[in-house]
Order: sequence, then structure tokens, then C-alpha cells
Amino acid sequence: MNAATLAGLTGAVLAGLGLYGLIVQPDPLRRILAFNVLGSGVFLVFGIIARRGAAAGALADPVPQALVITGIVVAFAATALAVALMVRLFEEAGRAGSHAEVRAHTLGDAADD
Repeated sequence: MNAATLAGLTGAVLAGLGLYGLIVQPDPLRRILAFNVLGSGVFLVFGIIARRGAAAGALADPVPQALVITGIVVAFAATALAVALMVRLFEEAGRAGSHAEVRAHTLGDAADD
């Protein structure tokens, strides 16, 4: 097993773990982290596929590398936005839960007034 195969399998495992965490975890912060793990796995697999294509004798193409770098930047920005929205939700509702939980909590507080 060479390094490229091992890195590709690692990327596939990361993508699988991220997808599992995204489906199973109810906590918003854990879901954001699971989404980042999923994205990292996809970026790793995409980079390895591009590298193996170049190693097979094809001309080196900078487009996959540029796409992965752009994807990392977009993922970072999306994560920052998601965390900022989660913090704002926590400030407004007192906790960061699912939409139904927060709405029920907020409606319960309004009924108490």
C-alpha cells in the first residue's frame, strides 16, 4: 500500500465519519464540526485523485489544486458564519438547539410574560 492509497482511504474514512456525525448529532456545534470533517475528507480524496492522475503520466493540471484551495477558504467562511449565527441564537434564546426546541423555548417565555 503506497502513500497515495493510504491518504485516499483516510479521506474516505474522514468523509464517512463526518457524514455519520452530521446525521446522528443533534447539537449544532457538533454538526458544524462534523460538516468540517466531511469537507476535509472530500478535499483530501479530491486532491489524491488529482495527484494520481498527474502521476499516471497525464499533464499536471492546476485546476484541482485551485478548486481544493478555494473550497477550503469557502468552508472556513461558512464555518465562521455558522458559528456566529449559533452564538447569536444562543444570546437570543439562552441556548443553541434545534429550531423546534428554540421556538418552543421562546414561545414558552413569551407566554410567561
